[in-house]
Amino acid sequence: MKKLLMIIPLVILLCFTFSCQQGEEVAEEAALSDEDVAAIKASTEAYVQAVKSEDFTAFAALYTEDAVLMPPNQPIVQGREAILTWAEAFPPLTEFSLSAVEIDGRGDLAFVRGTYSMTIALEGAPEPIQDTGKYIEIRRKQEDGSWLIARDIFNSDLPLPPPPEKE
Repeated sequence: MKKLLMIIPLVILLCFTFSCQQGEEVAEEAALSDEDVAAIKASTEAYVQAVKSEDFTAFAALYTEDAVLMPPNQPIVQGREAILTWAEAFPPLTEFSLSAVEIDGRGDLAFVRGTYSMTIALEGAPEPIQDTGKYIEIRRKQEDGSWLIARDIFNSDLPLPPPPEKE
């Protein structure tokens, strides 16, 4: 009986040790591969090119069918078709760039944190509007290995304009 009582804690310890090692192996296996990171970077470059060339169909194709876009000072835009409509209505840009600062994820889920810079040419405005800001994308890996945007939010670094003066 004493031997059995001594063996039980040993078996529990071995099981615990084995399960911890398996957990570490799963975490290592699930991390983004270099190929995944490269595919996400390529998708970001395709995004920039689609915006610059005003190819809004290609732009919207970089989002999942059920994607959610959360632009600043506007309601949520849900679904690829609504994102296409939103993009087509966006004022013309004379300059646009993205810089991915951080890419991380596990399995088929990744996030991208970055910054953007754009120049907006508003009709009737005395001069173009320069804007810089930051964004977060949540991406899902597709069966073909591509990484589409499932959730996207961006906001400006520019301060709000002052309120109108009271008369």
